[in-house]
Amino acid sequence: MRPLRYAINVTLDGCVHHEAGLPPDEESMRFWTAELQRADALLFGRTTYEMMESAWRRPASGAWPDWMDAWQLPFAEAIDTARKHVVSSTLASAEWNADLLRGDLKEAVLGLKSEPGAGLFVGGVTLPLALADLGLIDEYVFVVQPILAGHGPTLLAGLREQIRLELVERTDFRSGVTALRYRPVPAGG
Repeated sequence: MRPLRYAINVTLDGCVHHEAGLPPDEESMRFWTAELQRADALLFGRTTYEMMESAWRRPASGAWPDWMDAWQLPFAEAIDTARKHVVSSTLASAEWNADLLRGDLKEAVLGLKSEPGAGLFVGGVTLPLALADLGLIDEYVFVVQPILAGHGPTLLAGLREQIRLELVERTDFRSGVTALRYRPVPAGG
């Protein structure tokens, strides 16, 4: 079964707003590119899908925007070409190498996980909470930003049950950011 990996930037006080952390640098973009490349497909809710599409979809001209630095191009290429599944009851269609996931969330995601491959990547705030509540996330990657945001949405706010995790990898960046990779501890473990 393909593992489902959840990865997100989070401030020291738990904020997961996409603008709350440090601006991306070359080192962090290499990390995020590698995370995307570990997956056969990306899983997003509508809000995250639309936000990512507006920033990282290659324009119809074929040329990346002028604001994009050369060190951002590998990430842009990775996310632009990746297969995507979008969980939404409000979108009529999804483009950008994407299809809509409808119906029972647990059954739909279990179906994706049962397909052969290296793994699935999920990002965002609302969808990962639902997936965590269903016990479907196999790995959590928290990229901890050395900032206290003081406001904004917080990591997995409203989680119904406690999930015990074990640290399996730690990566420290020169910027002071630390990436922590955790896996759920099996029941009774």
